[in-house]
Amino acid sequence: MKKLIMMVVIAGFFAACNQAKKEEQKESTSSIQMPYKANYSSDFNSNVSDSAVLTVLNSYKYWENADMSGLAGTIGDSLYFQGWDGMRVNGSNADIMKLWSSHRDSMSKVEISFDAWTKDHSADKNEDFVLVWYKEIDTYKTGKVDSANYADINQLKNGKIYWYAQYRQELKQK
Repeated sequence: MKKLIMMVVIAGFFAACNQAKKEEQKESTSSIQMPYKANYSSDFNSNVSDSAVLTVLNSYKYWENADMSGLAGTIGDSLYFQGWDGMRVNGSNADIMKLWSSHRDSMSKVEISFDAWTKDHSADKNEDFVLVWYKEIDTYKTGKVDSANYADINQLKNGKIYWYAQYRQELKQK
């Protein structure tokens, strides 16, 4: 019986310490004054479904495999696209597919390898994002090879990508 009482006392002690530590952490982070205020949001968590990540990763696999019909299925009725080169397109799914198909048709091979991805849910805006970091090697039908590291932001609504921004760092050819 003494052992049971001692275990309850020790468990209670650890629970109290953990609660005090949590309250201390909460208080210390809320009292920090940030030098900037985020224009969009600074309240993100990872509450994004795995199916949203699957949709995004499938979009890259469809691009890699030149499956434009599959790619079209991952995008909403319309898409706002911000390309790494400054291009901005706000168009219907069909318009985007026409533009991207033309570009993809100029390549004989695309290889993509992912470094990481994150699920980011803006709690105050109630919007889901999947951010990805990857390397892409494009082989053009002309024989030219282009490789770069990319960081992309994919915003989803109703299980489809409807906003997409791409950032690129060119890799040196050896």
